[in-house]
Amino acid sequence: MKLIKYLSQLDMNGKYNYADYLTWKFEQRVELIKGHVVPIDSTNRKHQSISWHLTFIISNALLNQEHHAYAAPFDVRLFDKSKSVKANQDVYSVVQPDICIICDVDKLDDKGCQGAPDLVIEILSAGNSKKEMKIKKQLYEENLIREYWIIDPEHETVHQFVLGDNQLYNPPIIYVSEDVVYADIFKELQVPLEKVFIY
Repeated sequence: MKLIKYLSQLDMNGKYNYADYLTWKFEQRVELIKGHVVPIDSTNRKHQSISWHLTFIISNALLNQEHHAYAAPFDVRLFDKSKSVKANQDVYSVVQPDICIICDVDKLDDKGCQGAPDLVIEILSAGNSKKEMKIKKQLYEENLIREYWIIDPEHETVHQFVLGDNQLYNPPIIYVSEDVVYADIFKELQVPLEKVFIY
């Protein structure tokens, strides 16, 4: 087997699986979305600041709760709609959400999370807006992730998507910097955005 040490060694139009992903030895962080390699750009200071403040608020809100929260880099392996736990070679989507919350401890292993988290938060940056707003939203919806937040640092807004009874995301609730975001699936999680958009 050829040792993959550089992103340039991969065919960016090829299709890969989680078994391939595990063999790669390069430093560049990537995600797999339906088998396609998507490089993760370096984050800027605003992105890091938002992630830091959110992590602090979430960890306090979920203290003594039976939920597990993780910040990137943290691998989440997503399956097809059958939701079966498959062999590594049958997993074609591996994402690293900025923050995710998982209720079912059985989904966790030493490599991350296998299956859908309950809540995923992604923070937009200059190079990932299309990915987070369209491609990942569709992927998360297909995998029945119950709640998805997209945070836009430039406009200081949050789009909150909640999975409806039809297994599709409802139209987003949009919050601005003076608002408090109330998690739909965790009533104990309330995020005052004035404490998030601090740079």
